[in-house]
Amino acid sequence: MAERKTEYWGTGKRKTAVARVRLFSGDGTYTVNRQPISSYFGRETARMIVQQPFVVTQTEGQFDIIANVQGGGHSAQASAIRHGITRALLLINPDHRPVLKKSGFITRDSRKVERKKYGRHKARKRPQYSKR
Repeated sequence: MAERKTEYWGTGKRKTAVARVRLFSGDGTYTVNRQPISSYFGRETARMIVQQPFVVTQTEGQFDIIANVQGGGHSAQASAIRHGITRALLLINPDHRPVLKKSGFITRDSRKVERKKYGRHKARKRPQYSKR
């Protein structure tokens, strides 16, 4: 019988992106929506954002990640995956909490796009004022 790996789940959110992240003990393989992270995220900054919780907790290369993410853009998706990884790392070892909290990865970034109001061009931009 094959040995089953212990997996830890974490759900991360940012703007309208929602990421479901699974952490396994492994060699540091990242899979996002069934694709390697290098092909899913073209920008190096997005890949760096995903790896930040491991860098801060000094656990690089110890866990494999499988992430399913939907909604939002690439930047929001990367931040949502980071949030999910942080939550899963806290389940693995609660001693990482002070370091992750200081880096600001535990708190969900609740900023969203403000809705457009009637009589305005965008959410807050007003029409040009005409004196005469």
